[in-house]
Amino acid sequence: MTLDFTAIDFETANGFRGSPCAVGLSKVRGGVVVEEASWLMRPPENHDTFDHHNVRIHGIRPDQVAGLPRFGELFPEIGAFIGGDVLAAHNAGFDLGVIRSGLEVSGLAGPAYDYVCTVILSRRCYSLVSNSLPYAAEEAGVPLVNHHDAAEDARACAGILIDIAARNKAASIAELYLSLGLAVSHQPAFDPRRDPLSKATLAALEALAGGTAGAPVGRRFVAGWPEEGPNPLPNAAASPDHPLFGQTVVFTGELAISRPEAKVRSADLGARPESRVTARTTVLVVGDGFVAADLRSGRLTGKARRVLELHDRGQRIEVLSEGEFLQMVGGHLAAAPF
Repeated sequence: MTLDFTAIDFETANGFRGSPCAVGLSKVRGGVVVEEASWLMRPPENHDTFDHHNVRIHGIRPDQVAGLPRFGELFPEIGAFIGGDVLAAHNAGFDLGVIRSGLEVSGLAGPAYDYVCTVILSRRCYSLVSNSLPYAAEEAGVPLVNHHDAAEDARACAGILIDIAARNKAASIAELYLSLGLAVSHQPAFDPRRDPLSKATLAALEALAGGTAGAPVGRRFVAGWPEEGPNPLPNAAASPDHPLFGQTVVFTGELAISRPEAKVRSADLGARPESRVTARTTVLVVGDGFVAADLRSGRLTGKARRVLELHDRGQRIEVLSEGEFLQMVGGHLAAAPF
């Protein structure tokens, strides 16, 4: 067996994951990138509003995709490039969710995919204060100049997986996952005539019916001291291959959703929310528009500084931006029309 897979990265037009506007793909054979592909595209009809927040992140404007094929028209080419490969993505639940929701709102069937998540692998194999793509790529020695360019992000994801396999002396994904005691994830095939819609797509369709296409589930933070709310118990029946499963999560700063809601979302996925940073903390989610680069600039809350101190002392703990957290839980930031 050899290290063969395809790395994938999507950028979306708005907070609904079924609104892809760009995709990058890197095919790996024998631990080497041998072929790449990328496309700009129009998101599926009725889900093609570009939100200011998304445009600010990836720089893709609606005029750049006007007249281009929609996701559903391009998916046969995307699917042909992937073939029967295992997919790799950084926060794979999001990118596989883009495929599923994009197909659902396009009324198209899609194949099953086995997939691996380089966020989970980075947590297991590196010791980083943030496992965001730039930090993991730097640890892997992979150049990443234009983060959120889909082609570059897919290439960086491929490099991270290649590096982690090499560090573990694994000659294939199956061998790597066996050595780490992990199981490769699986997204089943989808047939619109038979299968129910995902929760993310149902929420988007409900928002669309209410005249708020692309609007998020959740609400904008109201000024004042953030309400912590109760700390719900983790959902024991949640999927153990989700990046938040088994994590102890603390929230800091002003969030676009309330902290009680953030805690419920994380607990539903098997995380244990708490109200302060302790020796048990494994994840800190930072609001206030925080991005991973702020760890180096020093624009941090008191809780974030405490996390850095604990990390320096050897505690396995990482910092997430609210945007990264919301990708993981299937939510998104409040919409701002572009």
